[in-house]
Amino acid sequence: MKYYIGTDHAGFEIKPFVIEYLEKKGIEVEDLGTYSTESVDYPDFAHKVAEAVLANPGTMGILICGSGIGMSLAANKHKGIRAALCHDYYTAAMARRHNNANVLCFGARIVGLGVVESILDAWLENEFEGGRHERRVKKIDI
Repeated sequence: MKYYIGTDHAGFEIKPFVIEYLEKKGIEVEDLGTYSTESVDYPDFAHKVAEAVLANPGTMGILICGSGIGMSLAANKHKGIRAALCHDYYTAAMARRHNNANVLCFGARIVGLGVVESILDAWLENEFEGGRHERRVKKIDI
């Protein structure tokens, strides 16, 4: 499994923690920026990650900004992207199991590192259940 990760300046400092956590679990991570705390526009990185996920079937994305809201809004403009803003284990698990989310978003100013670990664990431990949820997910891409 390969993950693409992107952050804005607010998410930059938490990014190394996320990359290391995933790599320890044997997951390949490609960093698509930003590469400093200098102010940048979050949509630029949301679009980079969304485009990479769409161009490489079977991959996933992670987007981190201050609240996670802006990144999720921008990424969801791409048909085929189901970016989920998650705040805890439960929301991340449900995003995978019921919504077949392929991009995880969270806010660096909202969650601490312990919660980030639980969000990542939920994301990795859960898979799309299909069934009745498949019909609903197909209605997202109109």
